[in-house]
Amino acid sequence: MWAIFAIASAIFLGTYDVFKKLSLNQNAVLPVLFFSTLTYATIFFPLVVISAFYPELLNHTIFFVPTIPLAQHGYFLLKSLIVTSSWIFAFFAIKHLPLTIVSPIRATGPIWIILGAIVIFSEHLSPVQWIGTSVTLLFFYLFSLAGKSEGFHFTTNKWVLFLIAGTLLGSLSGLYDKFLVHNFNKMAMQAWSAIYQVALLIPIILFLWYPRREANTLFQWRWAIPMIGLFLVIADFLYFYAIGCEGSLISVISALRRGGVIISFTLGAVVFQEKNVKKKGWLLLGIVTGVIILLVGSK
Repeated sequence: MWAIFAIASAIFLGTYDVFKKLSLNQNAVLPVLFFSTLTYATIFFPLVVISAFYPELLNHTIFFVPTIPLAQHGYFLLKSLIVTSSWIFAFFAIKHLPLTIVSPIRATGPIWIILGAIVIFSEHLSPVQWIGTSVTLLFFYLFSLAGKSEGFHFTTNKWVLFLIAGTLLGSLSGLYDKFLVHNFNKMAMQAWSAIYQVALLIPIILFLWYPRREANTLFQWRWAIPMIGLFLVIADFLYFYAIGCEGSLISVISALRRGGVIISFTLGAVVFQEKNVKKKGWLLLGIVTGVIILLVGSK
């Protein structure tokens, strides 16, 4: 059953990336990020209020958000800082890059976690993990050559570097999620981290974007914007529920969830008519294969 939840999460996550691209095309990035995050938080805020003042309505359901001690809020605020930073980088990158470039780069997230563990913690990989890492890095290099042919130089293009930074921060968030899920209530974590993300974005909107709004790309409201938050809520809820299921395997769940990039890649190719789809599709398949080998080897 947990595998079904993981696959469903991947479907919603892949579609969520398409809504981001639809929202960001020729639009101001920061307000799109703010209103999509506000949608995400708005879904959870009533659950927090009802759980606090009318607990009998939600008690013993999966939607109950328990009252947590003040110390726990620090953990959730840290998660919000990491996620908000990741999203700022990623949203700017997605606005300026084709989804068929974005999806393969985002698929490499587990590799950066492994390489960071080797450098920082002097960890050693198993033979299977080395195979997965080598396959992923090989296809990532080949993909960088394909991107170069479209004018996207992976070492110098600002938006590619933004996307890599967002992916690295997203991978860090994924590691932190595993710690949070096994130590704190999942609903409390999702609800409060979403609320804190809005709180972090308000001063950015008021003091960085709003005073300069007329000098940059103007903001246009689109109904795809709240769909970003809605689909992410569903994807995250299914993901955390899968992790919490008895007997679930985090390596398999992570591999299935990474499959969401195939959906965003395919929809990006169809909806936005992007170039060199067949060639990039084979390279994406190679990257995903390497990631799956790596994650299975990490079981």
